[in-house]
Amino acid sequence: MTSATEPQTPSPDTLLRWWAEGELAVAGLVDRLTDDDLAADSALPDWSRGTVVAHLTRNADALINLLSWARTGVETPMYASRAERNAGIAETAALPPGELRGAYVAACDRLARGIETMPAEAWTAHVRTMQGATVPATDVPWMRAKEVWVHGVDLRAGLTFADVPAEFCTALVDDVLAVFAAREVAPDVTIMATDVDRRWGTGATRVEGPVAAVAAWVTRSDASGLTGDVPPPPAWL
Repeated sequence: MTSATEPQTPSPDTLLRWWAEGELAVAGLVDRLTDDDLAADSALPDWSRGTVVAHLTRNADALINLLSWARTGVETPMYASRAERNAGIAETAALPPGELRGAYVAACDRLARGIETMPAEAWTAHVRTMQGATVPATDVPWMRAKEVWVHGVDLRAGLTFADVPAEFCTALVDDVLAVFAAREVAPDVTIMATDVDRRWGTGATRVEGPVAAVAAWVTRSDASGLTGDVPPPPAWL
């Protein structure tokens, strides 16, 4: 699938703003979750809200590894392996609720310090994501922004894609559809975002709705805000 209107590459300052806004929004959600809330189901199969918080906690430290790699030149992967990643999430999710909240806040603070103290020259270094893609270190705030905004919605604690900045949702759709195209699994549709004047794809089937609804569909298979013969999307990650 190719975009019928060209995506604009967000500036580093824009990526930093989306990251900071996302962290603030989701930190507020986590702070308001009771112990019972944390134990309840999230929007993700087999994951409680506490597991989502644990994932965000571990992801923050994984991204600190990439910042260290960029600063020092010493290869420091996000995770030693997928098994190690999954075990870390499970271990953190098993913490008592108060300790889980504390671990989340501490990890977010560590990541914020890492980003805010990053030497200017280190941002040009290249690192490797969990999926094996080589990216500049300037992508780290973008990677975290995607994590906090999307998983913030997964918490089912009041945040929806409609609350996420439209410009972020647009960039997210660009990003996800590029992943689909690279895998040669993009759905054969034309997607019209009715509120941001964007169109993706050239398929005979027309799908349309607000860009927030498009983002919900491509990332979470939620077609409830779209009209048209909406097919199920491929898996994003």
